[in-house]
Amino acid sequence: MPLIIFDCDGTLVDSELLCNLALEYQLAELGVECQAKELLKKFRGGKLANILVSLETEFSIQLPKAFEKEYRLKVTDLFDKHLKANDGVKGILESLSVPYCIASSAPQAKIQQALKVTGLAKYFNENIFSSYDVGSWKPEPGLFLHAAKVMGVAPNDCWVIEDSLLGVEAANRACMKSIYYAPEVNEINKFGVQQIQHMSQLSELIL
Repeated sequence: MPLIIFDCDGTLVDSELLCNLALEYQLAELGVECQAKELLKKFRGGKLANILVSLETEFSIQLPKAFEKEYRLKVTDLFDKHLKANDGVKGILESLSVPYCIASSAPQAKIQQALKVTGLAKYFNENIFSSYDVGSWKPEPGLFLHAAKVMGVAPNDCWVIEDSLLGVEAANRACMKSIYYAPEVNEINKFGVQQIQHMSQLSELIL
């Protein structure tokens, strides 16, 4: 029986722009002007620590020690006010008859908040895996391999649903099948994996 591994940010919940909006606000306090949409385009799916290093290099600045903490507080506030599940997600989760879980680069607290705010928490219980728990970030395959091992499913029996090409690369490196969820992308992805623009299309591919 296959296992479906969902990314969280950008895949289950419409959070990516909110996260980058928080980053835009946080940088603005330091006098650095960046648009959230441009940040999203550049850093989608990336490890936060790497993103911050890139920003320091690009703008020749040193971020204060409290930068990440204050950024995450802004994300929490934006999630509470604006976060929604992506269209079609609840319908797919309710229709699944195979095991599924979350494997996300976000910290557990952020994942849990996202699921609670959007009403998705009841679908996953304890089947939630974070890069911060295993010390492996996409495009490394470690997080997906850990999730498969805990769930008791061989990697080649897993389907990974991702909104970032870093996540798709991680799935490929883990020898898993993947589907690229890209609502606003028309061109075929560079990995040549199956691509969808709406969550309802999953039922045609893996159910």
